[in-house]
Amino acid sequence: MNSRERVLTAIEHRQPDRIPVDLGASTVTGISAITYNKLTKKLGLNKPARVYDVVQQLAQVDEEIMDFAGTDVIDLNQALLEDMEWYPVTLGDGSTGMYPHWYRPEEAADGSFFVRNHHGEVMSRMPRNGTCFDQVLFPWEKGYPENMDTISEAFRSIHWIEHSHNKYSGMDDRELRKRAEKLRTSTDRAIVMSGGGKLLELGFFLRRMDNLLMDLLADQENLARLLDKLMEMQLAGLEKKIGVLGDLVDVIKFGDDLGMTTGPFMDLETFRKLFKPRYKELCDYVKQHSNMKIFVHSCGSVRQFIPDLIEAGFDILNPVQTNCLGMNARELKAEFGREITFWGGGVDTASVLSTGTPEDVRRDVLERCEIFSREGGFIFAPIHNILPEVSPENIIATYEAVKVFNGD
Repeated sequence: MNSRERVLTAIEHRQPDRIPVDLGASTVTGISAITYNKLTKKLGLNKPARVYDVVQQLAQVDEEIMDFAGTDVIDLNQALLEDMEWYPVTLGDGSTGMYPHWYRPEEAADGSFFVRNHHGEVMSRMPRNGTCFDQVLFPWEKGYPENMDTISEAFRSIHWIEHSHNKYSGMDDRELRKRAEKLRTSTDRAIVMSGGGKLLELGFFLRRMDNLLMDLLADQENLARLLDKLMEMQLAGLEKKIGVLGDLVDVIKFGDDLGMTTGPFMDLETFRKLFKPRYKELCDYVKQHSNMKIFVHSCGSVRQFIPDLIEAGFDILNPVQTNCLGMNARELKAEFGREITFWGGGVDTASVLSTGTPEDVRRDVLERCEIFSREGGFIFAPIHNILPEVSPENIIATYEAVKVFNGD
């Protein structure tokens, strides 16, 4: 099998010739720029990380590192970066990284960094020696507007949107398709495209998390108005993306964090009333207008939502955060492994990968590969992005273990 065939076979719950692998094909299966620099140095490449996701400070994964990891998937952004202008910056650990030309944070007297919106208000901050930017401005923190059409203006003050990793992809449709076609013919890796799909999280970004969580119980009328407006925008975005790229992309990625470590953000009844029907509408649109598989990213304890996510039309669940309540790897595979593909869960990023020895990492990876890989339905990736404190030795141990399992 080639990589694309391998990935699609696994998603269709058939046994591929080996476990497909992902490193860096999305903003939730990526690697910290700080860690990336350590890894490339260890491998003798010494290439400064290009920080394409400036909010999370994630590195664009180069071809040499994709080859090292044996990756079978690739981010569509690879097609958009070939003529990007970059400039050098100092990362939180003192190493050199590269920012895209359009991202110009200011440095405060205490060594921290901040970015202003178009009104001059500070919208995001990163402390000195920090490893990501935090949102500090919430446009609708004090309440919902009467006119939801003001949402476009509000979005300009949300760093997750204004500083999005695809901000620089504002090329015309013809050029975008030309580059995607070039990528499609130059690689046999499965292509992944960001598709949006955020509903709850966009509410967090607008209202602030504590306010939005109260709205789930105390102000569902205004929340429903917001969700309707977001759906209007999401469907318009899907129409454009699918119209231009739907026949060139294999997997479309949605993301909406629904869970905490100890359980979901809402009860099942609220989820089914406000979110499931809207997710289904988005999934139905994708499936009616393309053959793309649908990937949903949701951190946390989401086990009780999985049957509904499957019914809504999602093909793939990420990051499979097995250190959360009810997210036992064996139980998830036994209960849902024939209906949804697990893209992630391959190694515990927060504990084993960050603090264990290379032998701890190898043991964890091999056990999880054994659990998740039976009868397909598994794409190997760590549980979320590889964190700044992870050693290059542990990253190498991770992908060597997968190769051992695959018999390479």
